[in-house]
Amino acid sequence: MLIAGFPAGAWGTNCYLVAPAAGEECVIIDPGHEAAPGVEEAIAKHRLKPVAVILTHGHLDHVASVVPVCGAHGVPAWIHPEDRYMMSDPEKALGRAIGRHLLGELTIGEPDDLRELTDGGTLGLAGLEFSTTHAPGHTKGSVTFRLPEQADVPSVFFSGDLLFAGSVGRTDLPGGDHAELLRSLARVCLPLDDSTVVLSGHGPQTTIGRERATNPFLREVAAGPGAAPPAVPRRGM
Repeated sequence: MLIAGFPAGAWGTNCYLVAPAAGEECVIIDPGHEAAPGVEEAIAKHRLKPVAVILTHGHLDHVASVVPVCGAHGVPAWIHPEDRYMMSDPEKALGRAIGRHLLGELTIGEPDDLRELTDGGTLGLAGLEFSTTHAPGHTKGSVTFRLPEQADVPSVFFSGDLLFAGSVGRTDLPGGDHAELLRSLARVCLPLDDSTVVLSGHGPQTTIGRERATNPFLREVAAGPGAAPPAVPRRGM
């Protein structure tokens, strides 16, 4: 399996291209702010053919390049219905202070073919099977994607802004809910095997085992009700 990832734009948002191997079809995950040039570079380098864009949530730093990327390759995009409104109204999702500052420099709107994700579904794309799990908290429509373990390759978990190395997504923007995020951590992340590779929306690669042992938020939910909340900053747009 080939995974080409790079941080893009003002927030260093991770964009990923996933394919069975070089020279084959690929799926693009979270082409955000200023991601289009990096997407085209990775496509050329690995001789890839995009077939779809899938989105962990609707914040601008994860979706700002969806329209040009989908348009350039004639492919559909998938997003959870709770976050679909953010594609055409990012100011409502981010608050006026952040949204208004960016609107003049971005291509806002939905791609020609925008489809809705369902919780617990599986997307068969580019010869790969992406398990989709609704994980609200950072936004109402946040989702994660997971590829199953294959031979000697561990399971890969695209966590979006739910779980980071050492932290979790912020919940102070419209639609955020910290208690809901903790419930998503417990329901979605804790059952995963320690060997699961975590590729998040921001920051470096990690594993579920490492986060289970060191991430104060994951340790809090694992400890159960009554655990002291961690004094660690949260991340993401």
